[in-house]
Amino acid sequence: MATHIHHQHVDEPIDVLLVDDNPGDVRLTREAFETARTTVETELHAVSTGDEALAALSQSDEYAAVPPPDLVLLDLNLPGHGGCDVLEQIRSDRRLRRLPVLILTSSADEDDVSRCYTASANAYLTKPVDPGEFVSIVEAIDRFWFEQARFPPTDR
Repeated sequence: MATHIHHQHVDEPIDVLLVDDNPGDVRLTREAFETARTTVETELHAVSTGDEALAALSQSDEYAAVPPPDLVLLDLNLPGHGGCDVLEQIRSDRRLRRLPVLILTSSADEDDVSRCYTASANAYLTKPVDPGEFVSIVEAIDRFWFEQARFPPTDR
């Protein structure tokens, strides 16, 4: 899996994998990426289960044509494998372990926060209550992760 975030001067879009089973939140996140003032073009690919996320990350089955993501936005409460399980599997995979994973969830439970950071989440973000604040979240992600952060190349 190759990543191109570390090539910030290349005019390639940033591929973001959104893993969320709430269609309303997927729509709000997609709209936020479309309307936010961002410095880079992003391609948002959405899946709704932990199993679909793992298939997309391994580019298997119907996800063979989905480009490897540069960043994952991962909800916790998913059908099948939950978000933290997906995160743990990402971190245990040699090819994926350096992939930036941001937890984006409605849970503010301290146990969830602790478990995700123990599993090496890069950040834990609570979904905004106000739908309009999704744009602020996306702009903050853009400012930090796409403008400021530098990532090591992924293992092959």
